[in-house]
Amino acid sequence: MTDDWVSLFSGGKDSSWALYQALAAGHNVTRLLTVHPSEDSYMYHVPETQLASLAAESIGIDLIEIDPGDLDASDATDSAVQGDAELEPLEDALTALADEIDLAGVTAGAIESEFQTNRIQGMCDRLGIDLFAPLWQRDPEELAAEMFDAGFEITILQVAAYGLDESWLGRTLDADAIDELRELNEEYGVHLLGEGGEFETFVTNGPHMDRRIELEYDTEWNGDSGRVRITDAKLVE
Repeated sequence: MTDDWVSLFSGGKDSSWALYQALAAGHNVTRLLTVHPSEDSYMYHVPETQLASLAAESIGIDLIEIDPGDLDASDATDSAVQGDAELEPLEDALTALADEIDLAGVTAGAIESEFQTNRIQGMCDRLGIDLFAPLWQRDPEELAAEMFDAGFEITILQVAAYGLDESWLGRTLDADAIDELRELNEEYGVHLLGEGGEFETFVTNGPHMDRRIELEYDTEWNGDSGRVRITDAKLVE
């Protein structure tokens, strides 16, 4: 048996970059794994996770999908307890998968969130597998430049931070956007890569994909936050 890796994957820039770096490092990634929360989540990317299946098709790696339903995050009173509870369906899925494959480790796209990373590391310790987290504690400007240089095309799906208005919905995250985010960081503290849910993204093309993903969407704006609602998505040459 070979050492198999699973990439924790939402289709967003961070999990996609972790996958890309894992493949570049020679890890045998044989599964992508997407969790689909129906509502808010402390642990997982939420908006438009159904797009992960198209991304997986373009990447050419099998996708495992977990639907935990409503995680009741909006009613949580203890974030630590909530985070632990949200991790359970992921750990259960990996435990079952380890009976089928020679599971060596998982990839994760966390940059600064100890809340998420510590829980994923604890899960890996319990399962006796490794964690590959190539974005962890990296400088966000350097990471952004590396993503752009590699050819990642990134679309912003959701915003929820002071300074980010409706015009950011559906916008491409590129060098010009980073210039504006740098100013918003100085004024409001917005993270350059949206760490902490300030904005969420989806990678429509990259060097690890054989076809790009074309999106059609509507936008919703609620006064100080908003999101894209995908109406159609398809793979194109």
